Amino acid sequence: MMDDSRRHGPKIQGLDAWVDFFETLSVHTLDRLPALTVPEVRFRDPFNDARGRDAVRAAMVHTLNGCRDLRFTVTHRLFAPDLAILRWRFEATVTGIGRMDVIGTSEVRQAPDGRVAEHIDHWDSGEHVYLRLPLLGAPLRLIRRRLGAAPPD
Repeated sequence: MMDDSRRHGPKIQGLDAWVDFFETLSVHTLDRLPALTVPEVRFRDPFNDARGRDAVRAAMVHTLNGCRDLRFTVTHRLFAPDLAILRWRFEATVTGIGRMDVIGTSEVRQAPDGRVAEHIDHWDSGEHVYLRLPLLGAPLRLIRRRLGAAPPD
C-alpha cells in the first residue's frame, strides 16, 4: 500500500510552496503566483473575494501597500486529500488601524497537480479592525457588551 506522502505528493509539495509564498510574501514574490495557482484561483478573506490570478495579485498588492513589517507565520497544517487547513499568525502595522497581531485559519483547496485553486481565510475582523475604528468602535463595543455573557477583556 502506498504511503500518504507518495499518494498526495504533488498536493503536499504544492501546499509547502504555498505556505512558503505566504511566509515570504512581498511585492518581490508575487511573480510566483502563476506557478502556485490555477488561472481561476479564488482568494477570499473578510475584505476581498478575488477570482483569477490578476485579481488575487491586486488584493495582495493592496494588502502589502497598507502594511508595514508584515509577517505571516504558519503554525499548523492539517491535510486531507481534498482540503488543507492552515493555522497562522499575521503581524503588521496597518495604515489607519495600528499594530495587528491576528490568529486565523485558511482553507486551501488544490488542483490534482498541487496548485492552489481556492484559499479562504477565516479571522475575526470585528475584533481586529472594526472595533478599532474611531467611528465604528464605540457603538460596536456597546453592542458587544450587551450581547455578551461576560465582559470582554
